[in-house]
Amino acid sequence: MNNFSATYTDQYQLSMAQVYFKKGHKDHTAIFDYYFRKLPYQGGYAIFSGLEDLLEIISKMKFNESDLEFLKLQGFDDEFLKYLKDFRFRGTIYSAQEGDVVFPTRPILQVEANIIEAQIIETILLNLLNFQTLIATKASRIRLVAGDAALLDFGLRRAQATGGFYASRAAVIGGFNGTSNVLAGKEFDIPVSGTMAHSYIQSYDDELEAFRDFAVGRPEDCVLLVDTYNTLKSGVPNAITVAKEMEARGQKLLAIRLDSGDLSYFARQSRKLLDEAGLNYVKIAASNQLDEHVIKSLLEQQAPIDIFGVGTNLVTGDPDGALDGVYKLAFSNGKPRIKISESIFKVTLPHKKQVFRMKDENGKCIGADAIGLSQEEKITEMFHPFEPYKSMDVSKFHQEAILQKVMENGEMLISKRTLKEISDYSLSRLSELPIEYKRFNNPHIYKIGISDRLRGEREKLIKSSKQKL
Repeated sequence: MNNFSATYTDQYQLSMAQVYFKKGHKDHTAIFDYYFRKLPYQGGYAIFSGLEDLLEIISKMKFNESDLEFLKLQGFDDEFLKYLKDFRFRGTIYSAQEGDVVFPTRPILQVEANIIEAQIIETILLNLLNFQTLIATKASRIRLVAGDAALLDFGLRRAQATGGFYASRAAVIGGFNGTSNVLAGKEFDIPVSGTMAHSYIQSYDDELEAFRDFAVGRPEDCVLLVDTYNTLKSGVPNAITVAKEMEARGQKLLAIRLDSGDLSYFARQSRKLLDEAGLNYVKIAASNQLDEHVIKSLLEQQAPIDIFGVGTNLVTGDPDGALDGVYKLAFSNGKPRIKISESIFKVTLPHKKQVFRMKDENGKCIGADAIGLSQEEKITEMFHPFEPYKSMDVSKFHQEAILQKVMENGEMLISKRTLKEISDYSLSRLSELPIEYKRFNNPHIYKIGISDRLRGEREKLIKSSKQKL
């Protein structure tokens, strides 16, 4: 996954960059905001993920000779290609911390660089942050309903090609305990876990013999798949036999896995059989098209399931499929910039900005973030970004500045954290969020506002643009 070619971009980025270059705009400073417009899964929050991967990749992005030869075939100008030969991102990035809870409309990350560099990194930025934030949010929702149960990512085979690599990382940030993805386990130091396929058992003439051989081969983390033929008449009884044989060798069967049928019923019956055999330590794992809704239902039925293997619905971000994150110009060549739209929700916010999280005297989030100009240090009143007559007095709250400098001159300023550290941080930030924003259904709407000064700047630009028409 260490391909840092700067051709990992859309052609229109390079087409625009060539125009900037030929018109002498290459040294114009630009500021872009990354944010999303709508929360996924009809939830109350999102978990920001992908930042460290992004910073590492853009710090190493370049155009090699093969890249430049290809771009020449696409009709790009020779002088522009000479410029790209020495391309390196040398900009500054301000961002929320990876793992933080984030919300629509407000900037999550800001890029400040020359306009060509800022434009070329847009695609990889959106590609990484949109996808990982979507999956981390899905994983967090699953974690909230799963309680203390172990959660394993089983999704690589169903993922959109190599997206499964980053999905495993994001899943851990969102609260998963491990993955079946060996490469992700190696690269991201994620605990790797796996059981067996039905084909393994089918390849034997006898299910019990298959179980015995597997237990010999994997005595430390043996999990037996019990639903190939008949879960309660064959699979579980054979697993019990092997578990007893393992005990005689001083070993312990870790778990059995259910992968089909009525998981709640089979889990209860399997637990009964295991306990009657004195195997109360053997855990029950379940898989098969699980998501937060199915897991919630199983646990409400008090199904005795200790481990959930979640695949397709996790790594594809079902049912949303994509986060609608955008990258919008806020400032360039010394001037604030704005995009006007017939839809008020798509009118952008100009200028370099800061985001403030409102907290009470105990350090708990009150459910509101305010967007101000970067030079503002305290906001007394925040206004609804699209409904100007709605406002909120925030003068009495502690205001935490969210956007911090994480890259300068193309070099990372932050120390890399383990996924466990990022996940723990995410859980701590989620714990600060009032419970009504974490409700599974119909969560409270988190308030996003803009400062009076930012509102005034936006109105001036809107008025100015109308005068030009």
